[in-house]
Amino acid sequence: MSPPDQTLPPSQQPRLAGRPAVSARRGRIIAVASGKGGVGKTFLSVTLSCALAKRGQRVLLFDGDLGLANVDIQLGLMPKYDLGAVISGKVALNQAAVRYDAGGFDVIAGRSGSGSLANIPLSRLQILGEDLAIMAGRYDSIVIDLGAGIEKSVRQLAKAADTIIIVTSDEPTSLTDAYAFIKLSTMERASTDIRIVVNAANSTREGERIYQTLFKACNGFLKISPPLAGIVRRDARVRESIRHQTPILVRSPSSEAAVDVDAIADRLLAG
Repeated sequence: MSPPDQTLPPSQQPRLAGRPAVSARRGRIIAVASGKGGVGKTFLSVTLSCALAKRGQRVLLFDGDLGLANVDIQLGLMPKYDLGAVISGKVALNQAAVRYDAGGFDVIAGRSGSGSLANIPLSRLQILGEDLAIMAGRYDSIVIDLGAGIEKSVRQLAKAADTIIIVTSDEPTSLTDAYAFIKLSTMERASTDIRIVVNAANSTREGERIYQTLFKACNGFLKISPPLAGIVRRDARVRESIRHQTPILVRSPSSEAAVDVDAIADRLLAG
């Protein structure tokens, strides 16, 4: 596939993927965002993908962190092709998907250890989002692990999602950045389905308090009421599973964090 002509509008650009027939039944696209880095966004993306697959869903985990991709590292994968190969035109989007047998889902890896994709033109990201929507015809759920931050490139990829999960923690900067992401996303698309996950909470009660802080800011200033998708309790086995490059639902399925993400998956499937 030849490189795109940047003078053409997005509607006339060559596609980043082959054009499979669009399924009458399109799967749900879930973007996992955080605003601030280091709050467990990739952990949640991986674990949620595993939880959905465990429930019989056909799942694709897409590493949409264009600056610091690391889904493949967390899973111990060494894929032949990654998103960089797709963007350069070497392979179609669907050809970059690899099976992660331990978790029962497919993965499209980003370009680990490289910021080379961070400056992709927004027109290319729009095409990428459209092709993800087409790939959703093959899956029940696509989970996008977005990059940290509130940059326009991150928000552009988030526009492909039906549901955006905002991951936050008890750090004031995490709450501030989560609020900023919600504000900008709803300004650009008022109908955005945004839900909140509080990660690494010391207890369920503390997680509810953190959620209420963010909820009150959204309700008071933005006049929206994002629901709580779930609370993931602080669990030492999360770090252990990441260190062993194995999803916590595979390594420690009865741990508190694993049980909490299972509950989030159930709520998502309920509506």
